[in-house]
Amino acid sequence: MKVSIAVVLLLAAVAMASAQAGVAAASGDIRNIKHVIIIMQENRSFDSYFGTYPGVDGIPMSGGVPTVCSQDPQTNQCLKPYHDTNDRNLGGPHAARDAVNDINGGKMDGFVGDAETAGRNCRPPHERCGGGRDVMGYHDRNELPNYWAYADNYVLHDKMFEPNASWSLPAHLFLVSEWSAICTRAGDPTSCTNALDKPALPMDFGAQVPPDYPWTDLTYLLHKSHVSWAYYIMAGLEPDTEDGSMNGPQRNQNAHTPGIWNPLPHFDTVNADGELGNIAPLKNFFAAAKNGTLPSVVWICPAQPYSEHPPALVSRGQAYVTALVNAVMQSPDWNSSAIFLAWDDWGGFYDHVVPPRVDENGYGLRVPSMVISPYARKGFVDHQTLSFDAFVKFIEDDFLGGSRLDPRTDGRPDPRPDVRENEPLLGDLRNDFDFSQPPRAPLVLPGGHL
Repeated sequence: MKVSIAVVLLLAAVAMASAQAGVAAASGDIRNIKHVIIIMQENRSFDSYFGTYPGVDGIPMSGGVPTVCSQDPQTNQCLKPYHDTNDRNLGGPHAARDAVNDINGGKMDGFVGDAETAGRNCRPPHERCGGGRDVMGYHDRNELPNYWAYADNYVLHDKMFEPNASWSLPAHLFLVSEWSAICTRAGDPTSCTNALDKPALPMDFGAQVPPDYPWTDLTYLLHKSHVSWAYYIMAGLEPDTEDGSMNGPQRNQNAHTPGIWNPLPHFDTVNADGELGNIAPLKNFFAAAKNGTLPSVVWICPAQPYSEHPPALVSRGQAYVTALVNAVMQSPDWNSSAIFLAWDDWGGFYDHVVPPRVDENGYGLRVPSMVISPYARKGFVDHQTLSFDAFVKFIEDDFLGGSRLDPRTDGRPDPRPDVRENEPLLGDLRNDFDFSQPPRAPLVLPGGHL
């Protein structure tokens, strides 16, 4: 039987491709990551932290002078971004109406006016008493040495958008469940309707009865697939107050107090699966990191003084985050970890990029975000369009074989408007990694403390 030269060449090509695939498989892939740690801070826009970082879509400038501004209706002047060296900032309001006002039909010039309007009846010090000007301030390497060092050595996202154009509770609901909703019947996900700005509030924010979140969250899929998870809460004052002004009484939080930064206890799935114990105090995170027993999926939320939520000090938040990152870097689990660091909403601070619209919920405004991992590409600025949905998508691709929070396939129907992880505009965080490289040594930075 004769074999043609073309067939021989084809067989050789197939063999070579198979060999190359084998090399790729041997060198690793997303499954090199055994631990995803999501650190969520508070209330900063991308431009306010990284608007002057080299190579990013930062504050438009000419000769080092900003060419953009936000109109001040009190003086009829247009205020430009400025370098703010203050450690304590005030920021601005950040509900859904404020996102609309700040974006101003795509002009991105409503920040000062919105902050001034919201601040007329305020009592300092809190984030609505900045007179409007504070929202135009930005920080650089001088105030943010460790954050900028992480960007130098790992991955910085300059197109990370809050998943919802609104405040913290909806953002944290999207972080764990890809939806913010309000429901008319306890335990019935089909009774839920979309709620961009006003999902059911926890009792610490004025509710008379505990809310019920019956729609499906990510822990349901993790539990079904026997994937370990933990949600670590720092004990202390909550990062906000009921009216968002920091004027009202601040309540204490801990792992046993459900709240806007700790929504999982109100999810039916967490209770039904018997996993309330996975919501744990922050000291458990440090112990797990030290012992090399980090769960596969980790969320970490701060108390107010460490949150960077105005009027919390920027330096104190950075020191806290550095302590968390150092704990992972010094853990036996470092070589198999990926840290996703982000800020939950823009906090009223200026940003010049118009958010894309994917549905009635968002995206919201840009926020800072980074990937820190021994497999992260060094000094890489990721220009993909991203939202926190990308964190969920990465977890699903890594641990769940690509399963999605999709009511058509996950066994728990709910009327959410879309499957956010499948949004065509959404980038893929796997592009931030080089799994062919040996895991890089940790970069333990000074200044990490609580």
